Amino acid sequence: MIDRIAIFGGTGDLSARYLLPGLAALRAAGHLGDQFQLTCADRSHWESEQFRSWVATQLENYGGAASADARHAVAAAARFQRADVTDTGDVASVIAGAEPLAVYLALPPALFGPAVSALDRAGLPAGSRIVLEKPFGDDLDSAVELNRLLADVVPEDAVFRVDHFLAMATVENVLGSRLANRMFEPLWNSEHIAEVEITWDECLALEGRAGYYDSAGALKDMVQNHLLQVLCLVAMEPPNSFGERDLRDRKVDVLRSVRPLTDADVRHRTRRARYLAGRTDGHEVPAYVDEQGVDPDRGTETFAEVELELDSRRWSGTTFRLRSGKALNRDHKEVTVRFRPVPHVPAGHRGEVLPNVLRFGLEPESLALDLTGTGSQTRTFAPLRLTAQMMPPDLPPYGRLLLDVLTGNPALSIRGDEAEAAWRVLAPVMSAWSRNLVPLQEYPAGSAGPPSCRATGAV
Repeated sequence: MIDRIAIFGGTGDLSARYLLPGLAALRAAGHLGDQFQLTCADRSHWESEQFRSWVATQLENYGGAASADARHAVAAAARFQRADVTDTGDVASVIAGAEPLAVYLALPPALFGPAVSALDRAGLPAGSRIVLEKPFGDDLDSAVELNRLLADVVPEDAVFRVDHFLAMATVENVLGSRLANRMFEPLWNSEHIAEVEITWDECLALEGRAGYYDSAGALKDMVQNHLLQVLCLVAMEPPNSFGERDLRDRKVDVLRSVRPLTDADVRHRTRRARYLAGRTDGHEVPAYVDEQGVDPDRGTETFAEVELELDSRRWSGTTFRLRSGKALNRDHKEVTVRFRPVPHVPAGHRGEVLPNVLRFGLEPESLALDLTGTGSQTRTFAPLRLTAQMMPPDLPPYGRLLLDVLTGNPALSIRGDEAEAAWRVLAPVMSAWSRNLVPLQEYPAGSAGPPSCRATGAV
């Protein structure tokens, strides 16, 4: 297990909200010892005491689930070093030492390439690992080039392209529910499942993220990485094991089976929109184009919906709908599996017989099954919902990801060919949208989204 980590971009929001609390959770669970070392590096000017005070404050604000002793231990292990991630000398100073380390690039995606090149020139200690946040590249060509740069520095199994969705307890529960339960495993195919919706709708608006978001939009920020990853777990063939090769091979198979979208398909099977001024979650929200740092001429979408089909024996005839939007009327984050109707219902019944729906709540974590049961009157059918209480996870998602990085388990990270395959799926959408083949609609903040959206959500 590696016992030192360097975070470039170490005083940013990602470190404050997720990485530092994740490390505190690992310490509290006994995964980090007193020998653990943490270096946070960026171009800021920090005095040592100022930095330690900042770390302690972030851990108090965001790492409250960990004990005070664990938070104190992480703060005591942390040190700050001023460094330009594109400067070979600065990078060499941060990673100096003979022992391997994990280098976490908590940086804007545009800096990944220069940072990896600087690491190559600086010379990583043998056995080191590189961690990159999504999005991995900006398009297919940039992802291929970044893979090439990484291959010059470390072997593929030392590259961790992390997506915290893959470490969420409910996302992993999708695999357990479909593979380990007799009532679902034989039914997990197009003969019984009509459609699958993977939704990440939120009341949250831009919240000061224009610097990144306006150059990405909902399609790249959510659909291309997070939601496609969930699609892979829902649709993959059963792996022979949960080892990294078996699991990741099956995920790549799913992405390669996605039916390529023509321009006509994109027109009919995708939707994009951005929010107007309105009120959501009790707050007044300005129109997206009026948010500070937004360039209206970019036409960035805050809502994206894409319908995909898989060319495979298991899934031919099932629709997979991926949707994400900001500044909507509710938080709705769910995998919704809609089964086909039963072939026959006895005559003489009363009440509506609805198809079964299996719901995996992503945030908050939940599991529910919608059935048809018997109502209060004879031969009357009525809706029935069964819910299950989820066991709390032993680690938060970033704690789980960091543990995998430090122990060298890449099963839940994204392999290079998988990252490229994900870009290939959405390349036709990106191309058609850039040519305005799909109109950029608008919706008021606090509404359910553009009128043309297809996802039906929870009932």
